[in-house]
Amino acid sequence: MKSLKETVYRQLLAIAIFIIVILAIFLGILLPKMLLPVYEKSIYEYLKQPLELIDYEINQNELETEVAYLYITGHTNIVASENLNQIIPLNINQILENIKDTYGKFKYRGITYYYNTVYTTHVTKIALTNDSYIKNMRKDILYNVFPILFIVLILIVGLLVGWARRLVLKIEHLKEKIDNLDNDDYIDHYHYYMDDELKLLSDAIDQMKHNLKETEDYKNMMYQNISHDFKTPLTVIKSYMEALEDQMIKPEEAYPIIKEQTNKLETKVHSLLYLNKLNYIKDLKVQPEKRVDINPIINASLEKFKYHRPDIEWKVEIYDKTTIYRGSEDMWEAIIDNLLNNFIRYAKSLIRITIKNNKITFYNDGPNIDPNVLNDIFTPYKKGINGQFGLGLSIVKKTISLFGYEITVKNERKGVSFMIK
Repeated sequence: MKSLKETVYRQLLAIAIFIIVILAIFLGILLPKMLLPVYEKSIYEYLKQPLELIDYEINQNELETEVAYLYITGHTNIVASENLNQIIPLNINQILENIKDTYGKFKYRGITYYYNTVYTTHVTKIALTNDSYIKNMRKDILYNVFPILFIVLILIVGLLVGWARRLVLKIEHLKEKIDNLDNDDYIDHYHYYMDDELKLLSDAIDQMKHNLKETEDYKNMMYQNISHDFKTPLTVIKSYMEALEDQMIKPEEAYPIIKEQTNKLETKVHSLLYLNKLNYIKDLKVQPEKRVDINPIINASLEKFKYHRPDIEWKVEIYDKTTIYRGSEDMWEAIIDNLLNNFIRYAKSLIRITIKNNKITFYNDGPNIDPNVLNDIFTPYKKGINGQFGLGLSIVKKTISLFGYEITVKNERKGVSFMIK
């Protein structure tokens, strides 16, 4: 993480230098130009006030030493203050040539001179000064502003450095957590004092680790259950084949059992292939637009399953005017067959299918489902009712989801209902 630290600190240093340069430009160039009209307005007021003190003669002791004065009566009688030549290195005629308005400024040899004039009936009074007053005002402001800005800048940089250090520690912690996603022995000791975005990211990593572990555990359980599910019919087939070879059983006794177990094995393989096909279609995110009438499909499935459980009552109740739903005939056949195949194992005396208010309800009067199992009943090869596991209900769930429908399961007072909306 050294490169990360260097990168953050370099960025911080660049930001600090940039701020200093911007402040220097602002204070050294832009601010004086922006404040110049304010300074000039102040200096014109500064020049005007002493003119009120001058009556018919100039008493230098009563006036500002940085200001020179001219007192004009008629056209030729001009009285000047003693410091005129010290303030402005021009003769009186040159000065009067540059005075064109009541107040204003003019330049001579790179120095700006300011003046203000008061006219009365018989007298013209003029106050003049150079730009030293403005320079002094600038110095006073800068000397007061610069230390404050420098202290503020140091504080800001210090805060940024502290923040950057905490940020780097948080990023190091996040990288450490990601590096230990597959390490069950890793213990996180880092404590977040603020609920910021990085803490949310840390919590998301924790959740991701939890989900990955759950997924891994589920896969291991699924592989184990699949192996067990396939091993059972294979073991039976192998046992009967060995018994035939040893002439311990007659062929007419062995072949029906071998055929039955082969059919079971074939059904399981087809179910796995069909589930894989559903996952592929789901990944394409294409919703089937074909529509089919499910009434004849329901009746055909009932005819097939009645022979397996002739002891129970089979009912179909249709209240809606139409039984046309999204999906293909093969898909709805898979849905109904898998549900009924599940029902015939648990139903006691009744299996009922109801279509009402655009909702299809499959009901059997068998035992209720353990509430701890309800949430996982549609998960493939997750232990379900009475410890059984398989792919049937998972195929039902995934197929229905492709149509944009949903299926829920509910324990009734007597029996269980599966509802497709």
